[in-house]
Amino acid sequence: MSAISSTVAASRPQTKAGKAKSKAAHIWKERLLPWLLPLALILGWEFAAKVGWLSSRILPEPWAVARAAWSLTLSGELWTHVRVSAWRAISGFAVGGGLGLLLGLLTGTFKQAETLLDTSIQMIRNIPALALIPLVILWFGIDESSKLFLVSIGVFFPVYLNTFHGIRSVDKGLIEMAKSYGLSGWPLYRDVILPGGLPSILVGVRFALGLVWVLLIVAETISAQAGIGYMTMNAREFLQTDVVLVGILLYALLGKLADILARLLERYWLRWHPGYQ
Repeated sequence: MSAISSTVAASRPQTKAGKAKSKAAHIWKERLLPWLLPLALILGWEFAAKVGWLSSRILPEPWAVARAAWSLTLSGELWTHVRVSAWRAISGFAVGGGLGLLLGLLTGTFKQAETLLDTSIQMIRNIPALALIPLVILWFGIDESSKLFLVSIGVFFPVYLNTFHGIRSVDKGLIEMAKSYGLSGWPLYRDVILPGGLPSILVGVRFALGLVWVLLIVAETISAQAGIGYMTMNAREFLQTDVVLVGILLYALLGKLADILARLLERYWLRWHPGYQ
């Protein structure tokens, strides 16, 4: 008995050590491993600049870009542009994504609404946002409304299409089973149809959150006085390629942050779903 007790006691530290090792491996795999490729690219970029394979006038070394970012941060200019761009992105996503969600739910739920609206929406979807810029300037001028419109119309379609698809692809057998248990009307929609369509809706949200930064750089070329796009275009005029790269990397980082936010929302709202646990 004493031998068994001593064996169990000896195995406890090993179990704790095994858990710690497994946790460290999980952190390495999930959080650090995805950053290896970007780090390798930056190191390769720095090496190519150091040995003279890249001209500093065309593509400055990463260290020069970091110095430019630090200088802009100290002057406060960087935060001003980031704040303005973030506000435009959030506003455009709220308007466009909100309308896309509402109309997607409407056309996905009611066949009559799909018949009435979907053809017109699909026709507008195929018009490139860039082709609308001359009309947008005529309609809204060059103030914030034109930028908000361009971002909103761009994020509208991913949210609309995925919401429509999500609602329509809910398992009919599941709906019938819920009806057999007495669910109907709003409780059926709230407890069965909406959760069933939520994975597809969140795919649309995730795609739109990435797209919003792509649209923003186009929108901020319309006579903007502030914003990351303005900073980048202004730096291009003075051949400040390091500042141009700061702007491009900022878009990449903000897009990644938006993607992380979307994944957190997925994990929270779909915590019941086996694929997101």
